[in-house]
Order: sequence, then C-alpha cells, then structure tokens
Amino acid sequence: MARRPRRKAEETREDILSMAETLFRQRGFVAVSIADIASSLHMSPANVFKHFQSKAVLVDAIAERHLGNATERFAAVDASLPPKEQLLSFVMRLLDSHLQDIQQNPYIFEMVISTIDAKLDAGQRYRERIEQKLGEIIREGVAEGNYHCDNTDAAARTVADVLACVLHPILIAKEDKNTLVHRAEKIVCLVDAALQNNPC
Repeated sequence: MARRPRRKAEETREDILSMAETLFRQRGFVAVSIADIASSLHMSPANVFKHFQSKAVLVDAIAERHLGNATERFAAVDASLPPKEQLLSFVMRLLDSHLQDIQQNPYIFEMVISTIDAKLDAGQRYRERIEQKLGEIIREGVAEGNYHCDNTDAAARTVADVLACVLHPILIAKEDKNTLVHRAEKIVCLVDAALQNNPC
C-alpha cells in the first residue's frame, strides 16, 4: 500500500492559521487554546508548536495575514490635491478601515487587547507602513514649497504618534464615529499648520 505523501510545512502552517482564525471568530481569542486548534485539525499540540512557538506568535501571523490584505488602505492619494487634503484623505481611509475591522472582525480587536504586551511584529510593520505613507505626503509638500521640514522621516513618526488617538484600535473602539472624524479633521489642520510654519 502506497504511503500518503507528506504535506508541505507551508500547507500545514496555512491550515493551522485558517483553523485558528475560524475558532477565534467562533469562540473568542481567550477561550481558544493551542490544544483546541490541534484537536480540530486532528494533530498534536506539539505539531502546532513546531510551526508557531507560542500563541502570541500565532496571533502575529494571523495579524500579518490580515494586514497584508489591507493594501487598499495605502493606495495612492490624489497627488493633485493640496498636502492637507491628501493627509486628511489618507487618515479618513485608515479610520474607516479600522472602524470596520472592529465591527466586522471583533476577534482581531480582542487579540490586540490580549497580546498588547507582546509587541507583535505585524503591528510594528503596519505602523511603519503608515509612517512611510505620511512621509511621502510630507515630502511632496516640501518639494512643492507648501511644507518646511528638514527631517521628513522624523516628522512622519511624530504625525503618526499624534494620529494614534484616531487610529489606534484601543483608543477608538468605544468612540462615536462622528467624534473621531471631527477629531481627525482638527488634528490634520494642526499638523498642516505646523508643517507650513515650523521647520522640524
């Protein structure tokens, strides 16, 4: 009798990720253990741990997969718009996406809360993408003479810090959307004024 071919490690890894996501959606992140995931896949917990050394590492991989599908959030902003309008358009796009995530994928929000001390790599990479996009808009504003800034990378990091109150899932989860939109508009106005008048 021919032996069944062994599955590739990447296929097993994807199976684990998909099952973990399904169970997290159904029962919540905290209620699901590695043993539950392994049992649902008819494999041993040791096999899951071979691919993901901890639950936090598994969560990081799920977050990376989710955030990797969020390319539309970082699509090009209309370059014909003034820098302020480009900033506002980008921020509003992110805000809408984050609010949809919280509403449609609450288990992801639960994972973020539960693993906040783990400082997941996926979260850091997502933050870097935000900073990169902000930097592009600021550099364009500098090139056109609208902004005055010697260090656009540092400026982008600072702007990302300021925008956390309207973009970070923990800080926006309990807020009303209209309140967040109004706050975002005010922050963008302040950022735009600062970049116009104060070299950074």
